[in-house]
Formats: sequence, structure tokens, C-alpha cells
Amino acid sequence: MNTLLQQFSERQLVGFILVLARVSPLFLLAPIFSSKMVPARARGVLAVAISFGLAPLAMHGQHLSTDTTTLAGLLGKEILVGLAYAFALAAVFAAISTAGSLLDMAVGFSFGSLVDPITGVQSTILAQLYAMVGVLIFIVLDGDHWMIEGLARSYQLVPLTRFPSINALVGGADKAFISIFGSAIELAAPVMIAALLTDCALGLVARVMPQLNVFSLAFPAKIAIGLLVMGVSLPFVGGWISDQVQVSVSSALQSIHVA
Repeated sequence: MNTLLQQFSERQLVGFILVLARVSPLFLLAPIFSSKMVPARARGVLAVAISFGLAPLAMHGQHLSTDTTTLAGLLGKEILVGLAYAFALAAVFAAISTAGSLLDMAVGFSFGSLVDPITGVQSTILAQLYAMVGVLIFIVLDGDHWMIEGLARSYQLVPLTRFPSINALVGGADKAFISIFGSAIELAAPVMIAALLTDCALGLVARVMPQLNVFSLAFPAKIAIGLLVMGVSLPFVGGWISDQVQVSVSSALQSIHVA
């Protein structure tokens, strides 16, 4: 009886460790969960709490081996699946920050930079603004709930004892990475077009009135027009982020399936 209980407790511990290995990449890459504003200890406690909640679902109907070699292979597989899932979500916020950086260059704010409290790295002003707007919209949309629900669904696609298709994981990560710059251009397009038209208009003024110091007008004019168009386009930004969060969770799950 004691031997049976010991084996059962060992398998529970093995299952919890495997679940924790899949959950942990969320706190390294995924939005909100990886924020530097949350202390590392709090993130660790939250990862353990989520793993406790998902462990019964993940272990249901699974026969887990306590063999060291098998456990090491399963542990590496769980980390890989978690990284593939978290990277697809992180790509959306990378696109948002990239869009903000493009706007900083277009408007003229690229000379000033601050430490982003969300990522903990130095970034420009509009990049931080767009990142914070993205986080706020993500919270309003219950994006964190979608992420955890998607992670729970991943155990139906790739159970603890099965291995995923590496080609599908690599293809999903490659698709997410390629989409970053294109999505950033799509998101920043209204302000970039307005800045380009402003430059063209100032160029015409300089040709018609060469005695006018256009350079002294260009900087404040581009800032005013850029901020105006950015404010008008914020509803579009909110709708875009809402759609992309849903698409990213769906795309991440599509790239996760057994070999």
C-alpha cells in the first residue's frame, strides 16, 4: 500500500513539474505575464498557482513514467511547446512596439528615449505609449483569460506523454516572426502617411517661398499633425489589437499538434 501511494505521489509530482515547464515560458515572453512591473517572486508564485490549476486537467488519463531519461525528454518537449505558444502572443506586442518606434522616427520623437516599465528596456516615447495602450486593451478584453484557456486547450492537442510536430512549431514561430514588421507597418500607416504628406507640403512651400525658414516650421507641424492623426486613429488601433490577440491565440494552437 505504501509503495502504491509513493508511486502515485511521484507521478503527481512529475505531472506538476511537466505542467510548470509548459506554463513558465508565459512569464518569459507573453504580454502582461512577463512584465517587469511584476516582481519576479510574484511571477513565480503565479506560475506555480496556474500549474496547480492545470495539472489535474493535463494529467487526466495520462500514464506518466518516472524514468529519468523519459522525464528529461518530456521536460524539454513541454518547454518547447510553452515557448511556441508564448512566442505567438509576444509577436503581437512586438509589432505594437515596433509601430510606435516607426512613428517616433516619422514624427521626430526618436531622439528621446526612456526605460519602458513594461519590458524593462529602453524605448522611445510613442513606442511606450502604444505598448501601454496595447496592455490596457489586452486587460479590458480579458486577454489573460484567453491565454490561460488556450494553454489548457493545448493539453488536448499535445498531451503530456505525446510529442508535438517540430515542423509545425517552427513554421508557426516563423510565421509569427515574419508578421511583426508587416503588422507594425499596418498599425502605423495612418500617421506615417500623414507625416509623408506633411513633408511633401513643406517641400512645396519651400520651393514657392524660399525666403521662409521651413525647417523651423517642419518640426512642430509634423508633431502636431502626427499626434492629431494618432489620436483619431486610436479606435482603429484598439480594434486591430483585439483582432490580433484572438488570431494569435488561434494561430498558436494551430501550430501545436502531435507529430
